[in-house]
Amino acid sequence: MGDTDFRLVLLRHGETEWSRARRHTGRTDVPLTPLGEEQARAAGRLLGTLELRDPLVLTSPKQRAVRTAELAGLTVDRTDDDLLEWDYGDYEGITTPEIQRTAPGWTIFTGEVPGGESAAEVGARADRVLASIEPDLNARDVLLVGHGHFSRALIARWAEFDVREGRRFFLSTGAVSVLGHDHQARTVLAHNLVPALNGGDR
Repeated sequence: MGDTDFRLVLLRHGETEWSRARRHTGRTDVPLTPLGEEQARAAGRLLGTLELRDPLVLTSPKQRAVRTAELAGLTVDRTDDDLLEWDYGDYEGITTPEIQRTAPGWTIFTGEVPGGESAAEVGARADRVLASIEPDLNARDVLLVGHGHFSRALIARWAEFDVREGRRFFLSTGAVSVLGHDHQARTVLAHNLVPALNGGDR
């Protein structure tokens, strides 16, 4: 079996009060909402349909990611600080419309982040994550449980785009993306898979 047969799967944590309000949630350790917990359980059911092969499971150390992994029924091999969300610095807890009042047109992918990480720094961190799991991807699937913006940066770097192109890959809370290969080229096999809640009842 060749290395191109294995997949890199990304799971964004379930909803939090801050994500529901669209507040930038970087290093603040906020818990899941009841809906976020339901999303995590539903994500576990969706992941089961992927039939992952002996997956290496890594998670951000933040409780919203660790709890999502737990509720999804995952056995976590270790937490990884490199999977932390983008450090929003002075913009922590603030929404994009609020930031745009003083920085018109600002987005996390295209603007400056005072006191936080630059896009280049996030891209370097994403590259470090991808390099660290490459040996495992030669032998097994890999599942990373983390955050919205950093997962989007990972997708961009996997696809060999500049990290700023993560703006093209919206990712819902509790959603799954599947990365892999096609004819040895890195590709996005599936993106923003949002699991049905309550086993598909709604």
